[in-house]
Amino acid sequence: MKNLSAAVRLTLISVVICGLVFPLVMTGIGQVAMPWQANGSQVYYEGKSIGSDLIAQNFTVPVFFHPRNGSASGVDPDITMSDAISQIPRIHNSTGIPESVLNATLLKYRQYTLFYFGTPYVNVLDVNLYLVKSYPSIYEPYIQ
Repeated sequence: MKNLSAAVRLTLISVVICGLVFPLVMTGIGQVAMPWQANGSQVYYEGKSIGSDLIAQNFTVPVFFHPRNGSASGVDPDITMSDAISQIPRIHNSTGIPESVLNATLLKYRQYTLFYFGTPYVNVLDVNLYLVKSYPSIYEPYIQ
């Protein structure tokens, strides 16, 4: 009975430390050190959370840039510049936005995997949100 009592106490102490104290401490450190990342890197539009910069959104309407289809895990929020450029004619035909403006938008949001030396890419949500804000009359029917 004495051994069982010690085992129960050890289990309870372990549950409290590993199940409560440690997660609360890690959450607190995350909130202080990197609050944007700790809260899911949420992107807001008109005060409403519309997605995350870290997880791909499911854009299927032809007026938006689309994330990669079925590549790897399917949650990558970024597409290569070449993939984005290949979508410009579809978006131009669906919206009437000049291709030169769409190209300039991609250049504005272009990032690199290794500063300026890596593969160029764009975040699909950021580019689409910019288009929604820049052309509200075109995108209004697609915003909920």
